[in-house]
Amino acid sequence: MPEYNTSNFKVDTVAMRYSDFAPRLFNFCLSLGMKPNDIMPSRAFCSDENQGYPIILLAKHFGTFPFNHGRVGGVVATDRHGPHSDHGKDVVIIQASHVGYNPENKKFGVYRRLQTENHELSTDCGALCGVLDWYKEEYDFTCQQISLDREKERKVVTIDNQLLNQDRNEGMFLNMPQIVSDLNVVHSYSTAKSFIASDQLIKRIGENWPDTKTPINQFLFADLFHFKRVTDDTVASGILNRNLIKAMPEILRSHSPALTAAKVNSQVEFDRTFRTIVKEKSYRRKKVIFISGIHIDISPSAGQLFPLTKFVPWAAYIQNENGEGYTLEQHELDTALRKQSTDNPHKIDLTAAIHQMESEPEILLHVDDD
Repeated sequence: MPEYNTSNFKVDTVAMRYSDFAPRLFNFCLSLGMKPNDIMPSRAFCSDENQGYPIILLAKHFGTFPFNHGRVGGVVATDRHGPHSDHGKDVVIIQASHVGYNPENKKFGVYRRLQTENHELSTDCGALCGVLDWYKEEYDFTCQQISLDREKERKVVTIDNQLLNQDRNEGMFLNMPQIVSDLNVVHSYSTAKSFIASDQLIKRIGENWPDTKTPINQFLFADLFHFKRVTDDTVASGILNRNLIKAMPEILRSHSPALTAAKVNSQVEFDRTFRTIVKEKSYRRKKVIFISGIHIDISPSAGQLFPLTKFVPWAAYIQNENGEGYTLEQHELDTALRKQSTDNPHKIDLTAAIHQMESEPEILLHVDDD
């Protein structure tokens, strides 16, 4: 699995309204030599209804509804490259994981569903948050099953026996050398064992080390544990799990786990998909733009039909007709997009287009019976 680094994934300073992003992306395509009406956009978005607004704006500015390249959670269906390439002279792929945002309390990970009876808030992205649930339960359990204590002048750590079992197929596993000084047991209890705490852990906790037996809780730092889980990588939930599992300690310990998970997933999906595009023969004689980022789904307020979606660009891969390409990192991509105008004279009037189709004469279907 590719490495991730969420510390260099900026959000607030590069986020832009989708109503600005869509025309800027279209004009960026033109700046690279693509022609209006010859571009087939494709989206790799989650299946949530709140991803419809970005699709509408892409259709408005590119003049066609985008090809569907996505699975739940913003996973790219890379086996669809061939069919996508057949549908346009040049191609654009937009991959985006998504995360909800409630402006009332400034929290990420939830979204107000207007079609529910009482406009309830629910998890967003549900697929990503669904993957997180199992890990969160394991983490919360472990925080209670590891205790800090003192024995005379020694600082000790008491660990549940299950957590000491390294032969499990899945679960949360401790990075023991960073927690205990050695594996010599100080005390053996019915369900746990005590060890002398490592100097590293003692230094990190400092004066906060408790005087009596206390669950480790917030002192179970991200580098003190990792996970194993058995999943099916042929389904989207399994792919999401594969994308996130190495980053899960950081995700769970972050201030906004759903946002961090969306960042990681887009980073991994960009790295993975970029390589499949480079190898895809059907793209070799076409101009290709692959852009990855995250959607921030801002919960609609009273009177709004759609979320005020913002796009946060992460990276892009640009390839010419000869198969020669290069990548743009986040700062470079953000700069390139912001140089483009938000005015698009080629955009279509969707309402007028629909009315035109409604006024067209009826076409009867003639089917020859066998």
